[in-house]
Amino acid sequence: MRIAVTYENGQIFQHFGHTAQFKLYIVEDGAVASSVVLSTNGSGHSALAGFLVNHKVDALICGGIGGGAQAALIQAGIKLYAGVQGDADAAVEALLAGKLTFNEGATCDHHHDHGEGHTCGEHGCGEHTCGGHCH
Repeated sequence: MRIAVTYENGQIFQHFGHTAQFKLYIVEDGAVASSVVLSTNGSGHSALAGFLVNHKVDALICGGIGGGAQAALIQAGIKLYAGVQGDADAAVEALLAGKLTFNEGATCDHHHDHGEGHTCGEHGCGEHTCGGHCH
């Protein structure tokens, strides 16, 4: 099994579409056998789902994620654990222990201001990940 986590300085990065790195965990016999940090090389939004597919990822742990990206991951057969915060390694261990707390509703809802002077409707969340701003 391969688990990817949006990653920055040991923590779960909170904006899927803008993540510069994923930490990829290779799981064997229910435990992490190895891990590696992968750069997205500037890929963003919809391209990130393809990036995860190319690395044969089975599950993704992340913070906020927009509806378009969520749909792309589901279509690719990648299990999504969104709305997770904190230490990346600890989140993977919690997932493997069946104790990961996540928020399936950590997506953009298209009906409120992000606090940045724009709403989801103005940039189309089907193509843009709203990340942690849309909780």
